[in-house]
Amino acid sequence: MPIYEYKCSHCGHELEALQKMSDDPLKDCPECGRPALEKQISAAGFRLKGSGWYETDFKSGNRKNVAESDSGSSGSEKKAAGGCGGGACGCGG
Repeated sequence: MPIYEYKCSHCGHELEALQKMSDDPLKDCPECGRPALEKQISAAGFRLKGSGWYETDFKSGNRKNVAESDSGSSGSEKKAAGGCGGGACGCGG
């Protein structure tokens, strides 16, 4: 769901609201109580929600590790950069 920004044209109060795209815009300001809220134009905000977001969810073909094949670095460089070295974390290493 998108996060919308609002600003009260009467008192200047600003707030963010998590709303469905089909929801009506908010009108009443929670600070002054007047129907003076205006939706602001801003960068889209959203939450990644669900069971997980992994690079393996979006693989194509037989590519096993997108980061490794794109960077061209060797396995020894990966361990030096912070891999667990034993494979317990799933790094394969």
